[in-house]
Amino acid sequence: MKSSQQIIAMRQSLLDWYQREGRTLPWRIRPEDRAAGVMAHPYEIWLSEIMCQQTTTTAASAYWHKFLKAWPNVADLAAAPRDDIMTAWAGLGYYARARNLHKCAKVVCEQYGGVFPDSEEELLTLPGIGLYSAAAIAGICYNEPTNVVDGNVERVISRIFCVETQMPKAKPEIRILAGEFADPQHPGDYAQALMDLGAHVCKPKNPKCGDCPWELECTAHKFDTMVDYPKRKLKTERPVRYGAVFFIKDAGQIWLRQRPDKGLLGGMMELPGTEWTEVKTDIDGLLAQAPFPGNWLQLDSEVKHVFTHFTLFLTVFTAQISAERFDICANLNMLDIYALPSLMRKAIALATQPPH
Repeated sequence: MKSSQQIIAMRQSLLDWYQREGRTLPWRIRPEDRAAGVMAHPYEIWLSEIMCQQTTTTAASAYWHKFLKAWPNVADLAAAPRDDIMTAWAGLGYYARARNLHKCAKVVCEQYGGVFPDSEEELLTLPGIGLYSAAAIAGICYNEPTNVVDGNVERVISRIFCVETQMPKAKPEIRILAGEFADPQHPGDYAQALMDLGAHVCKPKNPKCGDCPWELECTAHKFDTMVDYPKRKLKTERPVRYGAVFFIKDAGQIWLRQRPDKGLLGGMMELPGTEWTEVKTDIDGLLAQAPFPGNWLQLDSEVKHVFTHFTLFLTVFTAQISAERFDICANLNMLDIYALPSLMRKAIALATQPPH
């Protein structure tokens, strides 16, 4: 444990470091901005926090700009057709975030008059907003003293105290320890400083301890065991799944359909396909699941796509048939207007590449 004097000193050293070294992000209000009277916009911060879940800030930035251009405020987003939002989100992954984004915008407009609630407690009631996002939005936008804990913060705190409990069981313990440091005077800057420290200094494999304002207070650094924390179980080999998709074309149009809301890639567009199974199905078994009997051509290459919890291999079959039978006719030259995830774009690219 740290004394109150140590905690106060560590807060200040972190804020001083953030003033010098903290990232400049499109949505971020830095200390000098606050000093100049610039206020954080809850809608913009909310967008950034949802987009940055499981996604790098670099990847999220382009989508953040695109969404603000298309829907400048929460009312615009709430009024937009959900399919338009899914299409704009395509490629960012974790598509439940996009569905919840639309739900949340509607709740904010219908129940809060288009103004985001100004407390962590109320923010937690909104679709798609969890403990981390609620704390971040409340701290950054409303200056509420909150305990912001994401994966980066967990790594920093576990090293400072050498938390021996394995993840994810260690999460409650780490959260309590992190709460001791939460700054009641500068909650927004402190939260962003701690996240930056984890993202760019206290890295998983190659921590830059010489650049860290908390180097002398870090127990793991003292014993040179930084990379041992947070404690985790040995990784098991990622499972593999198999399936097939059917690329059906007619005069520049292809057959698409929409996936159910529940499940992986929920609500997104896809090529017709089979179930994904743990055991690889033979060709006859795959063709038995085709949308219709036909003269199917199997492509030589497969599509490989890595999800968080498994790797998927898809066999691609092609055929031509009248577009009258298509669920959704999509022009091959206008695919950007459809909410196609990266997996399906890979399959379409494979099916349309010129023969060698």
